[in-house]
Amino acid sequence: MSVHKEVKKVTTHQLQEMKRRGEKISMLTAYDYTMAKIIDHAGIDVILVGDSASNVMAGYETTLPITLDHMIYHASSVVRAVDRALVVVDLPFGSYQGNSKEALTSAIKIMKESGGHAVKMEGGREIKDSVERILSAGIPVMGHLGLTPQSIYKFGTYTVRAKEEEEANQLLEDAKILEQSGCFALVLEKIPAKLAGEVAKSISIPVIGIGAGGGVDGQVLVTHDMLGMTYEFSPRFLRRYLNLYESMTGAFQQYIKDVKSKDFPNESEQY
Repeated sequence: MSVHKEVKKVTTHQLQEMKRRGEKISMLTAYDYTMAKIIDHAGIDVILVGDSASNVMAGYETTLPITLDHMIYHASSVVRAVDRALVVVDLPFGSYQGNSKEALTSAIKIMKESGGHAVKMEGGREIKDSVERILSAGIPVMGHLGLTPQSIYKFGTYTVRAKEEEEANQLLEDAKILEQSGCFALVLEKIPAKLAGEVAKSISIPVIGIGAGGGVDGQVLVTHDMLGMTYEFSPRFLRRYLNLYESMTGAFQQYIKDVKSKDFPNESEQY
């Protein structure tokens, strides 16, 4: 008799326990049902429904154009696929900046309409009020410091952040402020490995890095990048685990050839 094994869901509390035990946290992005189902089934800890959907799914140059409703569409597709992973949803640009009341409204809308488990927002001290307000509604918040793609026009470049001492000190301060405000975890993007390691040591919440070295508590990559589906993007921090761009192109070309040469469908592939 086969007993259906109960899947133990990953919670924010478990991630903090993992940090305490020194177990690294794995995180990948997903924006659709099919991909999320495969990633979840593989055993990932956290799935990020990133505003990177703006680039990967919609073809925009920045993450700025994606709307709250777009994010809810992607997030609900992912949530329907997931049995185990913690699903974190990005609050998109313009849905929380400078207005904690609007931030709360956006976070509630995401949680209510998508069924996601937590939200993520970029920034440090300037979003403190928003973080506290969202948490007061019982919604877990993940922070994001370092390279914050929603501020691309402020910085004017996607280069490594916090190389100068002043910016490094501010980042460390911001990390502590986010922890005190009640964030359950923090993403650090594209900052020097040494600084990222210091941040991870100086706060008790898990720190998940992307281009932030190995001294943090976990790693996140954009799934389409690590599968090699995107080929024009090659930052130093990216490890390609497959070259799907080539394999898929080969499969599509073979299909075209088989259709043109009348090889597909054959006898056994018809009714």
